[in-house]
Amino acid sequence: MSDLTGKVALVTGGSRGIGAAISQRLADAGAAIALTYVQAADQARAVAEQIEANGGRATVIQADLARPETAAEAVEQVVREFGRIDILVNNAGFLAYGPLAEVSAADLDRVLAVDIRSVFLAAQAAVRHMGDGGRIISIGSCFNGRVPGSNFVLQAMAKSALIGLTKGLARELGPLGITATVVDPGPIDTDMNPAHGETADFQRSLTALGRYGEAEDIAAAVAYLAGAGGRYVTGTALAVDGGYTI
Repeated sequence: MSDLTGKVALVTGGSRGIGAAISQRLADAGAAIALTYVQAADQARAVAEQIEANGGRATVIQADLARPETAAEAVEQVVREFGRIDILVNNAGFLAYGPLAEVSAADLDRVLAVDIRSVFLAAQAAVRHMGDGGRIISIGSCFNGRVPGSNFVLQAMAKSALIGLTKGLARELGPLGITATVVDPGPIDTDMNPAHGETADFQRSLTALGRYGEAEDIAAAVAYLAGAGGRYVTGTALAVDGGYTI
């Protein structure tokens, strides 16, 4: 396991699913954790309490990242509380899917605000406090490599834009010793996409391994990129998708 002792990580959308698994994994590696939530205050506090019960440090921040000022505010709150920020994990996202003709302008705006604008603004704020060894890790999607059906125009668009943003960050921040990467999950068993859902069999059939992954699989990849093992990885996406994009 990566040794993140003394590091401070901000995980957006860290109250459940993949975000909760990432928060717990980074805490197990020694990092102090700040995790954001929009409405699930009880779940966020439960994640933080579990981290503290295991001997770690954690705090929760209510943050609706659709608001343009919120991302920077969350970063500054982390720095005030912990004195630093070393790892930014952009996990929060807004899922909107459906036929193109039925996608609303409000859905379009919220997807772009949460999935792209908040990542840009959080990174902009975080790099003011990061030094050599800083990490910006964003959670993308297997749709970056393969869109197997209709109704996912917004998701594919936003997560593809995340790749371009990450490449730009990597090039600009490389001289500072800060890396920027993306982790692209495949079908992962969470409450948003359960392995027993109505499309689960179809999703399994698209993977080489023939099964769903677990949130811990994504957390392990994030921990690798956040630690010393990821120091020479930047500007790229790591697919953790069971062979979905082969």
